Amino acid sequence: MRLMSRRASPIVLTPEEQSTLDTWARGRSIAARLVQRAQIIRMAAQGILSQDIAEQLNVSRPTVQLWRQRFLALRLTGLEKDAPRPGRLPRISAEKIQAVVEATLHTKPPDATHWSTRTMARAQGLSEASVRRIWKHHNLKPHLTKTFKLLKRHSYCAWMKSVRSRLSIELNQDCR
Repeated sequence: MRLMSRRASPIVLTPEEQSTLDTWARGRSIAARLVQRAQIIRMAAQGILSQDIAEQLNVSRPTVQLWRQRFLALRLTGLEKDAPRPGRLPRISAEKIQAVVEATLHTKPPDATHWSTRTMARAQGLSEASVRRIWKHHNLKPHLTKTFKLLKRHSYCAWMKSVRSRLSIELNQDCR
């Protein structure tokens, strides 16, 4: 039976990567996690063992191994962002969310002028808080009027005349 080597893969840096890592490692206005990752990779490139890096930087050995592997796979871009995490599964299906949005935009509740969170929740079988979150995410405000009432031409001219009399401004040609 052959024993596997416990030595980490060597890290070889290009001059551009070295200068970028040096900048990040010394940065005072850079995120602390990026500074730490840069220090890990710089020390690893110098041939320092993972256990020693972990002790010097006060992190765990698996953390050092994680960032070594991430750097070998993705280089500098792998250090800049954390890996995406799955998060929890949504409890409300996309179809149900779409139904709430469609109902809000295209229907009116019986005996009312607009939907409230309570009436929509009752109609869709959801909680009031869920409806509120859906409306907020889609920027829906059914309690506000969505139309802007334009002034008619004669109203505009009368308004301009009153402004002219107060401010002594020359009247627009169309309103004379």
